[in-house]
Amino acid sequence: MRDAADAKSITPRLISRRRLLQWSAFAALGSTVSPLTNRTIAGADGREGPEILEEATIAELQAAMASGRLKAHTLVQMYLARINAIDRNGPKLRSVLETNPDASAIAAALDEERRTRGPRGPLHGIPVLLKDNIDTADRLNTTAGSLALLGSRPRADATVAQRLRDAGAIVLGKANMSEWAFFRSTHGTSGWSARGGQGVGPYSLDRTPCGSSSGSGQAVAANLVTVSIGTETDGSIVCPSGVNSVVGIKPTVGLTSRAGVIPIAHSQDTVGPIARTVADAAIVLGALTGVDRRDPATGESAGKFFTDYTRFLDRNALRGARIGIPRQAFFGYSEKADAIAEAAIAVMKAQGAVIVDPANIPTAQGGFLPGGELTVLLYEFKQDLNLYLADRRDPVIHSLADLIEFNLDHAAEEMPFFQQEIFLLAQAVDLVRDRPAYLAALAENHRLSRQEGIDAVLKQFSLDALVVPTTAPPWKIDHVDGDHILGLSSQAAALAGYPLVSVPAGFSFGLPVGITFMGTAYSEPKLIALAYAFEQATKARRPPRFTAVTA
Repeated sequence: MRDAADAKSITPRLISRRRLLQWSAFAALGSTVSPLTNRTIAGADGREGPEILEEATIAELQAAMASGRLKAHTLVQMYLARINAIDRNGPKLRSVLETNPDASAIAAALDEERRTRGPRGPLHGIPVLLKDNIDTADRLNTTAGSLALLGSRPRADATVAQRLRDAGAIVLGKANMSEWAFFRSTHGTSGWSARGGQGVGPYSLDRTPCGSSSGSGQAVAANLVTVSIGTETDGSIVCPSGVNSVVGIKPTVGLTSRAGVIPIAHSQDTVGPIARTVADAAIVLGALTGVDRRDPATGESAGKFFTDYTRFLDRNALRGARIGIPRQAFFGYSEKADAIAEAAIAVMKAQGAVIVDPANIPTAQGGFLPGGELTVLLYEFKQDLNLYLADRRDPVIHSLADLIEFNLDHAAEEMPFFQQEIFLLAQAVDLVRDRPAYLAALAENHRLSRQEGIDAVLKQFSLDALVVPTTAPPWKIDHVDGDHILGLSSQAAALAGYPLVSVPAGFSFGLPVGITFMGTAYSEPKLIALAYAFEQATKARRPPRFTAVTA
């Protein structure tokens, strides 16, 4: 029990180095793995190189493997040990639901392939975590964080999972997420799932990891994996990226396949990478793109996608770039976020950017577009989820109605903090009778967010991109009243299906804040270039200290 003095303290208490060393014990792994705190990677011959597991980039890991100082098998073992030490013990971030029992064997096979045939590309032997709504036809579960689908295996990999495997990436496991992609309750808590419990922010253990791709952001921030994959409908990649000081790319809808991904809404859902650097995120994005017959929306990307987005990494990209600042819609909800965004704008100006301020989105009112987003999401959720479940052929769960019944039957496990109001609203939708209202709302959303929204302001001021704060510093986790989201950069782009790139911009009271680069459809090359130039000019990211806040 805390004494009175400790209870009154509001100063973050840093976890001691000794305690972190205890959590990072690696005796069981043998002599081929160095302690994490040694910050070196040991090669198979016992030699040690300067590469650092903490903050290691794909390029650094590839260099170590190419030189023989590191094997993918060793790298997997190191990450698994770190997950055990930090995620399941120690700070207990709860960002990883389960690890792949075949990861070590896959890594060993890739090591042999590298030796005999050479690497497939930059992702050869690189561990990646997948959000738990991305199907894998292996011994991992895919459940959207729910107990309802636990033990039921999909019949095939999601297209993005298969493309990562083809590129030589190692699926290390499944990341925790806000259950059902935060689309179950009107007052849910980010980072909570019945399977994984409450995920916590690595920069302050009482703060939110944000967004439904919460575990994907936490794990990358805490160096539990090299890169991860998230999904976004409205904010679920950029929000965890912003509050975890990592890079998130929310691609144009249709640039990456959603086939085999548990859906919310096909008009807004997209799959994208989360990484510690823009370069790593660009590498992963290139492996995910391409037309897929299983997802008709990807047909629109023909001739517009790239398999190598690293060609657009340009540290001088801000020079002469026209950057718009839409203050009316995205500033003013957090003075902390505003201050960091203002500093970021000053950096961009110093790098030679032309700042157009303000450059407001014409249709935005009070920070939001007045379209019928919920009407669209409820309709498409019921339709798309029922189609997904029918294709999955789970022995028990065949529809949204079955999920609602499951939650009622398992309320103590599934609904200890919040209920399923959104599920009930979606189930009440009549897919025939309500279709005209849905189509009208969808058309309005597209008009307000595209030709009268983002595209209008880009054209009016001849802009290359818009820049806004991603969100406020992470707020305290609250199971009583749910999330306290003050504002977010995502809604206009969500309705439009347009891309976003969130990049670390700074810290307020030790808590991360990011900024978001926003553009028109398929403008990923330009956004990546601008985000990279900003990242190189600021180097704002720093790893978490796993603080334990007392109050």
